[in-house]
Order: sequence, then C-alpha cells, then structure tokens
Amino acid sequence: MARIGVDVGGTNTDLVLECRSGIFFHKVPSTPEDQSTGVIDGVQQICRIAGISGQEVELIAHGTTVATNITIEHNGAEVGFLTTRGFRDILHIGRHKRPMNFSLHFDVPWQARPLARRRNRIAISERILPPQGRVETPLDEDEVRAACATFRRRGIKSVAIGFMFSFLNETHERRAKEIVLEEIPDAYVTLSCEVANVVREYERFSTAAMNAYVGPKTSTYLRNLERKVREAGFPAKVRVIQSNGGISTIDGCSRKPTTILMSGPAGGVIGGVAEAELAGTRNVMTIDIGGTSADISTIPNGSFRIMNARDTFVGGHAVLTPMIDLITIGAGGGSIAYIDEAGGFNVGPRSAGAMPGPACYGRGGTEPTVTDAQVVLGRMDPEKFLGGDLPLSAELAHSAIKTKIADPLGISVTEAALGIIRVVNSNMALAIRSNSIARGLDPRDFSLMPFGGAGPFHGVALAEAVSAKDVLVPIAPGITAAMGLLSTDIQYEHVRSVITPLITLTEGEANRVNEVIAQLMQEGARDLDSDGIPDAERIYEIVAECRYHGQGFELRAPLPEGRLSLENRQQLIEDFHAQHRSDYGYTFDDTLVELYNVRVIARVVVPHIALPELQQGHQSQLDTALLYHRDTTFDDGSKHATPRYDRTKLGQGVSVDGPAILVQHNSTTLLPPGYRAEVLRHGSLRIARL
Repeated sequence: MARIGVDVGGTNTDLVLECRSGIFFHKVPSTPEDQSTGVIDGVQQICRIAGISGQEVELIAHGTTVATNITIEHNGAEVGFLTTRGFRDILHIGRHKRPMNFSLHFDVPWQARPLARRRNRIAISERILPPQGRVETPLDEDEVRAACATFRRRGIKSVAIGFMFSFLNETHERRAKEIVLEEIPDAYVTLSCEVANVVREYERFSTAAMNAYVGPKTSTYLRNLERKVREAGFPAKVRVIQSNGGISTIDGCSRKPTTILMSGPAGGVIGGVAEAELAGTRNVMTIDIGGTSADISTIPNGSFRIMNARDTFVGGHAVLTPMIDLITIGAGGGSIAYIDEAGGFNVGPRSAGAMPGPACYGRGGTEPTVTDAQVVLGRMDPEKFLGGDLPLSAELAHSAIKTKIADPLGISVTEAALGIIRVVNSNMALAIRSNSIARGLDPRDFSLMPFGGAGPFHGVALAEAVSAKDVLVPIAPGITAAMGLLSTDIQYEHVRSVITPLITLTEGEANRVNEVIAQLMQEGARDLDSDGIPDAERIYEIVAECRYHGQGFELRAPLPEGRLSLENRQQLIEDFHAQHRSDYGYTFDDTLVELYNVRVIARVVVPHIALPELQQGHQSQLDTALLYHRDTTFDDGSKHATPRYDRTKLGQGVSVDGPAILVQHNSTTLLPPGYRAEVLRHGSLRIARL
C-alpha cells in the first residue's frame, strides 16, 4: 500500500509518495483559485511516476493554507455572534493591548477588521456564575430566535455563540445552538465551549468568532477535496495536519478549522525534526522558504515547542489553539522587490504568487522578485528549473530588475539583484534571531536547516548572518514539508479550565480535577473511535497548565501518573518551576503555584516515512555528477565559473567544495567559495566552512 503527503504552498504544491517500490518526490504549480485542483493533479501525476494505481493509495495527508489565506485576505464569512448581555463589546475591547506602545500610527486588527461586526453581535439574556457554574439567569430562548430572524434578514449563515462562564456550564450554549439550527437549518454554528473551553472570555470569544469566520469556506474546501479524491478513484483516507503537528480527519477539521490555521508550516517543522534526527543533530533551526513566505522555528534537543497561549495570534486575532512555536514572514522566492514613495528599497512581503509569478516565469508578471534576482546572478539555470518542467526566461528577469530597480536607483542590474538578495536575507536573519536569541537560545549551538524550494539558495548566507554552527540541507528540500506529513501522528487535544491551588490542595479538589481528566479522555476516545483506532494503540498524554498566582499566562508541565493527587502535587510544582526556568531563566520558588487548565492529548503513533540509506560513494562520482560550468555571482560580489552537479548522483560520504551548485528537481543548493558540503548517510548535506 502507498501513502502520499501533499503540501500546498503559495507557488507550488509539493508531493511525496511512499510505497513498496520506494519514495518518490514531485512538484506541481499551485492553483490558488481552488487548491484541490492542484492537489488532485499532483496526486495523479506522482502515482504515474511511481507506476502505481490509485487503488493502492491508503492515505493522503494534506497540509493546507486555506484557513490561513482567509485570515490574510480578509474574505471570510460574515459572522453573527451571540453573547451574554452586557458583554457585547468584548471582541472590540480585547485586552487593551496596543500592538506598538509608543507609535502614533498603529493598527488594532480586532477593531479595524473585526471577525464579527458590532451590528452582528447580539446580546442575549442569560448568566452562569462561577465557581460551580450555577445558572443565575436562564437562557432567554425568545431573544435567541429574534437574533436568528435578524441574521436571516442579513443573509448571515455562520453563527458563533460565546456566553460567559460556559466553560463551567455549557448548557446555555448548546441550547442556543439547537435553536439556531431550528431557525437557520443550514447555518454553520460554532460554540466557544467546543473550540476553547477555558478561562479568558476575550480569547475564547475570539477563537469562536475566528472559527465561524474561516469555517464555511474551509469546510467547503475540505469536503470538496474529499469528494474529488473519491471521484478520481482513490480509496484513501484523507487527513489534514493541524497547527499542533498532529493529523486529524476531514470532519474534525471542518468543524474546528481553527486547528489548521498553521497547517502548512507545521508540516515543515515536523519534516525538519525528522531529517535532523537522521543526521544525528539535536539542535536545529528550520527555515522553510517557499514562494510566498518563510516559516522559522527553533528546535532544541530534538523536540519542537508549543507556542504559549499569550502568543497565539493569527491575522492579529487571538486564537486559543495549540500551535507549533514558529514565526512566518513575507519572504520567499516570489517576494516582490520595489522602491517605495520615499525612495526606500524593499523586498516583500507582497508576493507574485503562483500566477502570474516572478517575471522569469513568462506568465505575465512584470515586477522583479527574489527568483528573478537568482536568475540574473546565474544561480538558477533557466533550463533546469523543476527539472526543466518550467523553463525560465533570463531576459524577462533582467528586464524587470533593470526597469523597476536598477535604472531608478542608478545602479547596475547585477548590483540591484545582489541588493534584492541581501535585503531579503537580512529580513529572514532578523526573524531567525527573534525566534532564537530572543528566546534565550544561542544560534551557535544550532544547525540551520533551510528547505522549501528557495531555502538552500539562502542557507549559507543566513547561517553566516546568525552565526549558526553549520548548515543541514534535507535530501529533498523542496518537498520537506510534504515529507513531514508522513512523519506525524494522529492527534487530538481537549482542554478545560479547573483553577486549583496546589499548595493547599484537598482530596476533594484533586478528585474534581481527575473527574475532568476522565471526561476529556472520553472525548479523546470518541475522536479515535471515529478513526477506527484499536484501544491497544491509543496513547493519552495528560498535561497540567500551571502558573504562579496572579501570573498572566500559564506554562505546560506533565502531570505525574496522569492524575492529580496529594502525593504527586509537589512533583508537579517542581516540574512547573523547571519549565518556567527553561522559558524565562528564573523562578519564584516561594510563590503559590496553581493549576489552571488540564489538557488531554489523545495520540496514535503511525508509521513514519522511512528514508533509505545511500550507498557509500567515492569522490570520483563528482565527475559523473558534473553537468557543466556557468558564471555565477555570489553574495560578496565575486563571479566564478561554477560547476553544476546532479545531487542525486552523489553517494554517502562524498564531499563537494565551493564554489558549486547542486541541482535537483525540487530545489537547488548554493555552495559559496570557502565552504564544503558532505553527503550524509540518508542523503542530507552538511555544509561547513573549510
């Protein structure tokens, strides 16, 4: 049987297929108007390349940017929001955080581009009181029906419901959902207790509103993709990677699309971790550079980090969903270089995307991009792009840079192209530092792993800029994110707030926490039931989210024995202190620690993609792999007649000294003078200074 990983990027859709006869890689252009078209085309093509029938495919694991793109492009559904009377403006007020404290020119996304406009936020009479969830004011069902009538008149079919303290008692939210579906049968309804059943009403309401905002389009896309897979003759299960690095079902992601807001970048991190492990590298900084963006993550000790809840913002809106700790900036092969009104030289974040793409694509694009600069500098050979599947035009690239950058600045085309590369590298280096040095991690202890179609062009320059130990290039850089989709497990998370002081813990309080854990485990078991997972294969990880009394946000710590007791509370406190010291560099050992949330992660370990070992090579393979020489300009401005090598013809242990360019179908690796690349056991390249 065969498994396929499909990662959709802004420019290309990347595919990897694992079957009995080996592992196959492929790329096809993305289809932004309907990503599923490119996915189906790519799956059919890679099956033909591998020589297998569609009937042999048992799994299609998918990484998608559909939900993310909706937040970027601000074209989600019009959302109706039902909330407790007196709290209509929680979504507008937020937490009174200014994005830039000392700027007179700043944007507040949750006010400038609200997920639910104020006229569509309707207050309902109801009230539940803490700490036990007692009903003080019953739900006014007539008001809910009146609100639905207003939504019908306005054509609103996506409704979010967020009531105060619903995490203590969800009966009002669930009854309101029943009424909405009675009044608007085809409505897409989101409950805050289903997407973020925790304390903090602003973040909980924002998460529910975001789910309703991206839900209708995302659900339509995912179900349409599943239908097309069936129509194309593939019996495979379709799974989607979530922001936390686990994969889930189409149905689960359709109901809670907030879990896949960072779906695409998550696959890259998983793939990077897997490749680093094969190379024997524990500390790695990954940078996935595609056509539109660069996704950066710092991974210490072989384990990726989950972002703190205080930092989980998407499109400027708070979203309480577990996300791999990474940052994304607008820097990629398609990033457009331009001169602004003040005469400043900029690169990105605007991208040429897949259509029309960079000028060199010959699809009508006229603005210069990073890819055009690589072509002008002789680093990207027009006839070799994607193995010759997409010939590039050096003339169009030269013309775009000359017209838009070089002539206006009075410099040569080569200087302009070098300027484009230096600016985009500087932007990415700043982002790498913010994800490493700013988090207390020293880049000198880490290998830099560049991947994505454009990543290995920039790897050495970025490693120099941030003082990384060395550079580790995956075996198929342009397909690494897709490979990550076949290196992750099925995973579902459920969380609930149970605020409990640990020092003064009583047996009754511990029992209450353990009852919640049991309920969450049942919810996780239902998720795994829908996947048909045998009980023996199920793994439940119990996580305690703790904080110091009065602290703003909590940190994760493992719950000993999977339950809370008077005997293990001290161990939990010590584990929290250790996590706090790791994240912040200090602890408050004499401060009260309280349990804030409990989280159950239901997981199933699935077979991960198994890369074969390369045969031992010898240096004479360089002669066989040599394609030709061509003049190439490097970052220091020097020009060299640079050999091109077919990377796929180099065996384990073979080394290449720069200047050189290693060519393969899905990416190209730039090796400057003074550096050596060595082929590792599974085909990765380790690049270090001579």
